[in-house]
Amino acid sequence: MTATRWLGLATLTVLFATSALAQEASVLGRWTTIDDETKKPKSIVVLYEEGGKVYGKIEKLFRAPTEEQNPLCDKCEGALKNQPIIGMVILRDLKKDGNEWTGGTILDPANGKTYKSKIAVEDGGKKLKVRGFIGIALIGRTQYWMRAE
Repeated sequence: MTATRWLGLATLTVLFATSALAQEASVLGRWTTIDDETKKPKSIVVLYEEGGKVYGKIEKLFRAPTEEQNPLCDKCEGALKNQPIIGMVILRDLKKDGNEWTGGTILDPANGKTYKSKIAVEDGGKKLKVRGFIGIALIGRTQYWMRAE
């Protein structure tokens, strides 16, 4: 192989490697939420983009056979009061902000409360860091959701 061909091949290899590293893992797709207490899967949430913003809808709940499989959000207020939790949009209006999606809200169907929210992909796209907070991001709770198969 000539030096010119070798240099060309090396340059292409570096360009492809750099391009692959520059591609950021997407927040879009299916994510498994984990129960804070039991550490077991709680639900599947599908994140999708609409009008340049990210939203998240509950697709599936992991419930014991003896539990109601699609409970109603009895603690929610307004239009969501007593609506089925499966199909409910719990993440709303997140906008791209550097490596995070911010400026949105997250609903906790367990208590019916809505919090400010921000999310970020971690671990090469395998984990989603989800932060819900009141006022400023320092006062809140972080969960890690795992990419669903």
